[in-house]
Amino acid sequence: MNSTQSAMQEWRGFWFLPIAAGLGYATATMYVYSMGPFIAPIQAEFQWSRAQIASGITIAAFFSAIFGIPMGMLVDRIGPRIVGLVGAALMCGCFALIGTATGDKTNWIILWGCLAVSTLWVQATVWTSAVNSRFHTSRGLALAITLSGASFAAAVFPVIATALIEKLGWRMAYMTMGGLWFILVFPILLFGFRGAQDGKRNKITDADLTPATPLTGVSLQQGLRSPALYKLVAAAGFFTFTAVGIVVHFVPILTDRGADPLSAASVASLIGIFSIVGRLGTGFLLDRFPGYLVGAFAFLIPIVACALLIYDGANPVSQSIAAAIFGLTLGSEVDVIAYLAAKYFGLKHFGALYGAMVMALSLGTAFGPLGAGAVFDAYQSYEPFLILTAVLMGLSALALLSLHSVPDVNQLKLEQAS
Repeated sequence: MNSTQSAMQEWRGFWFLPIAAGLGYATATMYVYSMGPFIAPIQAEFQWSRAQIASGITIAAFFSAIFGIPMGMLVDRIGPRIVGLVGAALMCGCFALIGTATGDKTNWIILWGCLAVSTLWVQATVWTSAVNSRFHTSRGLALAITLSGASFAAAVFPVIATALIEKLGWRMAYMTMGGLWFILVFPILLFGFRGAQDGKRNKITDADLTPATPLTGVSLQQGLRSPALYKLVAAAGFFTFTAVGIVVHFVPILTDRGADPLSAASVASLIGIFSIVGRLGTGFLLDRFPGYLVGAFAFLIPIVACALLIYDGANPVSQSIAAAIFGLTLGSEVDVIAYLAAKYFGLKHFGALYGAMVMALSLGTAFGPLGAGAVFDAYQSYEPFLILTAVLMGLSALALLSLHSVPDVNQLKLEQAS
């Protein structure tokens, strides 16, 4: 059977899975991509610094980082379906609870601590594990569609949040978004989210649909000893620290340059729109070109966006171009890391090994928005953080370039047996 026929067979059997997984992944990023519009009203009511407000993301993402590997091991053991369903319900409920914040810092920490627990159950490991188990020939495109859920979130959540805040206030905006998202997403996950690991719980047998290739790969110990693991971890961490820091603060970056909140949110939504383009384009390229080259190029282009915001940040055209560039590259990072992880380490212990990369992604998400807020509080400008972003993006690209060629997954069987 040629690769085209194999890819078509995969899509005929599991076309709905990447869509459902994508909505699940959007749920995981809801608290990150919706934060920007909430910063100003929360700051006005509580008189907090921007770093204090962004500390909520730090709490949630840092907690997620600590338990990245254990949660990956749980996915390997019980399958992604149960984990994802529990996580979607928890995330929507805890997100809505943020609207009950009283202005007391202990209360803020408790609310975000609850949300932190929910993030464990909706990590990228959950959604990519299911998709990786069903797609082999067309894995790059399937992962791209799955991870476009974050792109969708980046496109719609800032606009929805801004509109709801203007009509209902920031408290009811949190509650309304959490409730509506649960009503939309949970039934879709219940119906359409199931990986090969969940086959025994499916009325449709694996013999009917699941590819016959068993899950293979390196042992957990071999993976943890591999230099490639730490290069991927470094690339993921550096990139996410800066990229998420910029994206979360993108609306304030533009309003500080004179844009009104709704216009700034509209420009910021370009990040999500172009992120979808970036993800789909990356998926297409990953199926045809070396993943380390695709990733290195994607991690370099934000340097141009940083330069535009530093030197011409008040110009709406430059703002839009910068948003588009950040969108394109934001649509690539998780796709590249997940794709290379599956190629290097196989799927037998994918959850645990990719969990190490999720840890790096989560740490970047935890400290990037906090760092950007702290830089603004110290300098009353985001320019130093934009410079740091350019530097760390370059280091991320170098880490991927140092990987060179990627081993064929069949070689992993020999490593496993040795």
